Amino acid sequence: MAIKLGPNEYGKAQVHLVRVYRDTDRHEIRDFTVSTSLRGDFSDAHIDGDQAAVLPTDTQKNTVFAFAKEKGIESPEQFALELADHFLEAAPVADGARIEIEETNWNRITVDGKGHDHSFVQSGGGNRTTVVNVDGRGADRKAHVVSGLNDLVVLKSTGSEFHGFLKDKYTTLAEADDRILATSLIVRWRYEGTDVDWNKTFDAAKATLLQRFAEIHSKALQQSLYGMGETLLEQHPEIAEFKFSAPNKHHFLVDLSPFGVENPNEVFYAADRPFGLIEGTVIRDDSSDPGNAWHSVPGFC
Repeated sequence: MAIKLGPNEYGKAQVHLVRVYRDTDRHEIRDFTVSTSLRGDFSDAHIDGDQAAVLPTDTQKNTVFAFAKEKGIESPEQFALELADHFLEAAPVADGARIEIEETNWNRITVDGKGHDHSFVQSGGGNRTTVVNVDGRGADRKAHVVSGLNDLVVLKSTGSEFHGFLKDKYTTLAEADDRILATSLIVRWRYEGTDVDWNKTFDAAKATLLQRFAEIHSKALQQSLYGMGETLLEQHPEIAEFKFSAPNKHHFLVDLSPFGVENPNEVFYAADRPFGLIEGTVIRDDSSDPGNAWHSVPGFC
């Protein structure tokens, strides 16, 4: 029986980087959590403990911090692409690099009606993410960029239905023609290339998704999600496909009749678990081969 090493990768996870730009009295802040990974023929390290081809994870961490100063941060995508290319040059045995970034949002604290120059408050609205996979070098280099949002919590207090579903002897769920629809979205979209205005596209994509969630009269969470992805692809030819993972944040109407109180869709019990989980993909018929774009991107079917 032959035994051999299968696919493997290694790197530094959850490097928390805060970059403050102090070029003027009005400071800017970027808050990134960066994970790096290299893949390739690292069999000597696994089988014999030979580290000659291994770029230490501590070195990868140091590079993240150094690049934040030396290269600067224009966008998560730009930063991740530069890190990936650097690591592939620094570790010749590696044939692929993966950089994942999640950005925490900070807004300026308002003082006397204006945003303060150097004081911030952490905000919600979903954290921006990117996952960059780069394979090869030089003419053989292929770069894949997947961006999106984590924990984008949205809610409609009306404009949502759920009825006509399949029933069996275990079904107790009542049909609803007016319900709360809420979810905490994880969304990702894959770009067709890297010639993209990353910040502009991200801002536009997020605005489109929120607008469509609000506009669509939903007969099911699936319908809302598909409609959001469909519009995103129609408006952005630079995006090849859209994936979502959406836990349904259930709100159940509380029965107040024992207290002689009517409840016309006004008081709800918000359940955190169990929850329905909807996952899917909206994709162009003519989209490019994703290659390793989704390598190690969890949470999607």
